[in-house]
Amino acid sequence: MSSTGGFSAGALRGGGRGVVDHRLARRHLVNEFRRGRLRQDQVCDAHPELIRAARNLGTESRATCPICEQAKLRLVTYVFGARLPAHGRCVSTAKEMSALNARSDDLTAYVVEACVECRWHHLLRVLPVGRGSARRTG
Repeated sequence: MSSTGGFSAGALRGGGRGVVDHRLARRHLVNEFRRGRLRQDQVCDAHPELIRAARNLGTESRATCPICEQAKLRLVTYVFGARLPAHGRCVSTAKEMSALNARSDDLTAYVVEACVECRWHHLLRVLPVGRGSARRTG
């Protein structure tokens, strides 16, 4: 895991191809909140399981929560795909991610940032994982 949070696109097979970045949507949401067009209870609604995962398994990022501006955000990575639980697998170490990345099937990682104080959350990136994605994208 990188110190900037989560797993970098380059750390996964495919060299970052197929990565979907949600930073523009994040910026828009935060700006709408700061302009008063969204209330805190409308943006701070993370599921209790996400907050539990963020608190216990997440990686602290350098970024402070843009909503409460008090706590450091925590990054949580979930991987979905064949032969994984329907609710996905929460990956907390680079070793776990490396093992998933070595698999021959197509998997997808979702990196979510969450604030354990105010319960704000946002999907940051969607990344291909596994050899199946590397063969397909190059």
